[in-house]
Amino acid sequence: MAKSGGVIVGLDIGTTKICAIVGEKTETGIDIVGIGTSPSTGLRKGVVINIDSTVESIKKAVEEAELMAGTEISSVYCGIAGGHIKGFNSHGIVAVKDKKEVRETDIRRVIDAAKAVAIPLDREVIHIIPQEYIIDEQEGIKEPLGMSGVRLEAKVHIVTGAVSSAQNIIKCANRTGLNVADIVLQQIASSEAVLSQDEKELGVALVDIGGGTTDIAIFSNGSIVHTAVLALGGNHITNDLAIGLRTPSPDAEKLKINYGCAMSSMVGKDERIEVQTVGDRKMRTFSTRTISEIIEPRVEEIFSLVQREIIKSGYEDLLASGVVITGGSTLLTGMTELAEMIFDLPIKRGVPKGFGGLLDIVSSPIYSTGVGLVLYGAKDPEAAKFKIREKNIYNKVKTRMMDWISEIF
Repeated sequence: MAKSGGVIVGLDIGTTKICAIVGEKTETGIDIVGIGTSPSTGLRKGVVINIDSTVESIKKAVEEAELMAGTEISSVYCGIAGGHIKGFNSHGIVAVKDKKEVRETDIRRVIDAAKAVAIPLDREVIHIIPQEYIIDEQEGIKEPLGMSGVRLEAKVHIVTGAVSSAQNIIKCANRTGLNVADIVLQQIASSEAVLSQDEKELGVALVDIGGGTTDIAIFSNGSIVHTAVLALGGNHITNDLAIGLRTPSPDAEKLKINYGCAMSSMVGKDERIEVQTVGDRKMRTFSTRTISEIIEPRVEEIFSLVQREIIKSGYEDLLASGVVITGGSTLLTGMTELAEMIFDLPIKRGVPKGFGGLLDIVSSPIYSTGVGLVLYGAKDPEAAKFKIREKNIYNKVKTRMMDWISEIF
């Protein structure tokens, strides 16, 4: 795992920023001891489009995190997003060996049966997440090991992504001298940091609005049941401002952060600000209401598309905990109010929790994915035993041989 002396590192490779977060294992849990950020210029909509630029940004973020944490970083957990991500549910059935109690080999076989679906050659499996097990028609079993039964079934959620996108992320990390312990879907990482177990049990939709993508994860009965990625995010709001106000993108980003509001009705008409125009033209004056009137339709579109995705999943009536929004773009004033109007559900802005250390710095929606990657990596290694990625074929064959020998003797 990505641990060296109890150190776990999450690397959030985003469209607008690259963030490295260092966590240290303690007796009470995890302490965040270092953080490094760098502007990201080599990605578009969550996908690497310039390896050299991405490598430079990763290097800066990691060096900054190393300096703050006082430790050398060699291995990381990387987040992955982008419109190429697809998630679907699958079901596997096997007979329990010798019709006795369920063993590790039976669990592995039923997972293998569930993942035996046709996947195009240009895609690879990123996650296989068990939702529940069924033993002799007894549903809702989370841990079947040691239970008696004849037939074992497994319901799983499978997440796939483009092979090239995953390889490019690994390549960028490797070029900076880092080993990638695992690639983690960004909304799964964020859910580790911002959702409680009670919310997952009751039913909740997590909406992580980043710079280039909006990541969706729906939980019900404690398990993930639906994932999706929309190729829309905070950068589209910035672009709308840049075009609408005829101002350079960096200035539009500052205007969004300093004066942006997702609901124009919450902004007065009196306040006016000067806006830099493109080229050497003179400054122009706009009201802050105008800025909000440009922002509101785009945010409304993002939330409407998320709502359509939730309805398409078929779980819209099972979200007793409502919707949790997180990600840097949700810091805009009026986001929760507009979300409540569109979803007609309880809305909460999610911030990372469940750790110690640099609480005052990382307790922000901006760092949800980065902190979540650390918390994901801090879990018992057994939690990740169904990962597809094997370090090498020797390990895979060795594991199978050991299982075979244990069955005989």
